[in-house]
Amino acid sequence: MIIRKLVVGLATVAFSLAAFAQEPIVIKFSHVVAADTPKGKASVFFAEKAAELTKGKVKVEVYANSTLYKDKEEMEALQLGAVQMLAPSLAKFGPLGLKEFEVFDLPYIFDDYKELHAITTGPVGKAMLKKLETRGLVGLAFWDNGFKVMSANKPINVPEDYKGLKMRIQSSEVLDAQMRALGAIPQKMAFSEVYQALQTGVVDGTENPPSNLYTQKMHEVQKYVTMSNHGYLGYAVISNKKFWEGLPADVRTALESAMAQATNYANKIAQEENDNAMAEVRKSGKSQITTPTAEQKKAMKKALVTVHEKMASRIGKENIDAVYKATGFDPSKL
Repeated sequence: MIIRKLVVGLATVAFSLAAFAQEPIVIKFSHVVAADTPKGKASVFFAEKAAELTKGKVKVEVYANSTLYKDKEEMEALQLGAVQMLAPSLAKFGPLGLKEFEVFDLPYIFDDYKELHAITTGPVGKAMLKKLETRGLVGLAFWDNGFKVMSANKPINVPEDYKGLKMRIQSSEVLDAQMRALGAIPQKMAFSEVYQALQTGVVDGTENPPSNLYTQKMHEVQKYVTMSNHGYLGYAVISNKKFWEGLPADVRTALESAMAQATNYANKIAQEENDNAMAEVRKSGKSQITTPTAEQKKAMKKALVTVHEKMASRIGKENIDAVYKATGFDPSKL
């Protein structure tokens, strides 16, 4: 009887372990933007590819639009293991002590995607992702959102137009210096709070890639949008290092492949999504869209390139020079 019970018990345990082994690994992927933005769509694409390439061993649960954590909370949640994957904007790494990431915030440091991708897909970008490991993170990829436009309730085409305006920014010392260089008053604020702040006049304007501007309906409470394309907003897809390295090798390899495909997809749709967003903003008739003349853009560049020199001691002159070298940028020619 005892032996029979033991056999039955062992069989039950074996069945339970087999059932447990079949349970998928759950990855919670949290982000703060809308589901129909480039990042939102790319995260869902990654989830689908992860399930496909791991043959169901992994289930990625995507939480969009700050439904799980706000942008001020999500990094700590990742480090504590409450979520397993994020795609925070590159400005979020400066507060972690990785100030070299703030090179991406410098105004007018990239003229186009070709120059940008020389960094994000080249040795400079790879070295930056590697440094995340010192903070218990693993850098998996850079994802584009796009180049930013300015918005306000008055035309803002030249530096003088910005004087005294309260402009919302991400938590970035570089963006703070950018707005101050224009004579504006920077206001650091969580992304989820921006629409209401614009609506109630707590801030006068902000900067965003068009897809964020449109999906968050900011154009409905901003009379003017300026196609300044003055700065870049992108993301680093990251995971908790302990979690990532604890995954079975075959699962990790499959997820890396899924991430490579998702990155190609994200970067491919970024410009398309932004173009479509601007078309919708224009169609809404709620914001007047202006495009600076060549002379106005030159005046903006001259005012804002001073931020590069001012931030050199913070970001590291060697980091800025590495970007200059890779992109061919020469501020002395402005």
